[in-house]
Amino acid sequence: MKRSAMELAAIATAAVPGLTPVRFAALSDDAEDFDSALIVDSQKHRWRVRSPRHDEASMRLEAELSALRAFSAKVRAALPFALPSVAGTVRQGPLRTFVYKDLPGRVPTLDELVEEGSKLAVALGQCMAAIHQIPDDSVEVAGLPTYTADEVRQRKLNELDTAAATGRVPSRLLRRWEHAMEDVSLWRFNATVVHGDFDEEQLQVSHSIITAVKGWTDLHVGDPADDFAWLSAIDDQSFSERVFAAYVEARGNSADPHIMRRAALAAEFALAQWLVKSLDSKDTERIADADEMLQELDTNIAEYGGEPLSVVEAPRPLAAPASASVEKPEVAPKPSAPAINSSKVTQLPVEDEVETDAAPADSTPKPPAVSAVPDEAGVQSTATQHTGDAAAAGSASPADAAKEDSGNTSAPDAKPSESAPVEGTDSKEETTS
Repeated sequence: MKRSAMELAAIATAAVPGLTPVRFAALSDDAEDFDSALIVDSQKHRWRVRSPRHDEASMRLEAELSALRAFSAKVRAALPFALPSVAGTVRQGPLRTFVYKDLPGRVPTLDELVEEGSKLAVALGQCMAAIHQIPDDSVEVAGLPTYTADEVRQRKLNELDTAAATGRVPSRLLRRWEHAMEDVSLWRFNATVVHGDFDEEQLQVSHSIITAVKGWTDLHVGDPADDFAWLSAIDDQSFSERVFAAYVEARGNSADPHIMRRAALAAEFALAQWLVKSLDSKDTERIADADEMLQELDTNIAEYGGEPLSVVEAPRPLAAPASASVEKPEVAPKPSAPAINSSKVTQLPVEDEVETDAAPADSTPKPPAVSAVPDEAGVQSTATQHTGDAAAAGSASPADAAKEDSGNTSAPDAKPSESAPVEGTDSKEETTS
């Protein structure tokens, strides 16, 4: 059941005793899985509310809570950005709604990231390096998934078999992805702590500085390339190159030289994972979207070649041996089919999320954004958009059911006595009273 920003504000009063909302606005925050809102209380403190829409989303929030609790003071001090802080929770039936203290900065769009230039590109590279340097035991102690490089590769091969079984993925793409996944040299990397859902929507930025990173619902140990896949949606390739250069400088000899190849593979393969997830949901509109995007990607790969994925070049068909004894008559070539001009792959339109300019939540799920050649700028890059089991990033949520918080077992009767639009917000769902 979808909850409005006003309902979330009322729920927040039960999760955080003494909280008195006076302003609220809906947020576009993974709207397929969560209802979200920004709240300003009577003391002008800001809060974010995330309410899961189904069991899987609830398990992701529980995983994030476990991860945040597992980060020691030493780990937090080593990170160049702030982490989310859960202020309170309240259970409604089998699901728990979470209230977080708002983080400093604003949520940027992809275009805004690029416009910030080299300084922010360097900050991004250093940010991802810091995440990948978190000790593995911080994840293991929280009971979150850990995968070796070979396990990551095998999981992707299994997913490829599932996608091929649908009969909807173009054979050229299947061959391209299979060759990359079977290229053992591409998968020689040291598994690291991986954010798992890293993209521009998880960042808070201020004056070309990354002030905070949120969205730790898919934290795991696995392939660091998964955190780079979202960069495929950025049209300016030089920006991505600066991010990677800063990452390599920060990681030193620990940096894997093939990260960007596997990141490009993850971005393309996310479309097949999106198709499988859409088929599971039996959503005809999403299925049609996934089919169209796969066909466009296939056309672009045929026309432009696409980003290099494998370290070892794919085999080419051998030419037939010439026969000196038999001369074949010349045959006039048949007219070829007209060339098909296809636009570049773009993602479905979604609404931006900014800290103060909160956009209303959109219940339409976001397909992954990917480009075989540089994209037109896309607002949301979900190249690593997860399947139901988050296998794209080699991640999985813990299966433990959420434990009920004492004293917060039902939705509150209290509702904010006064609400007005969040200052600087042009959200259509923003409510005033």
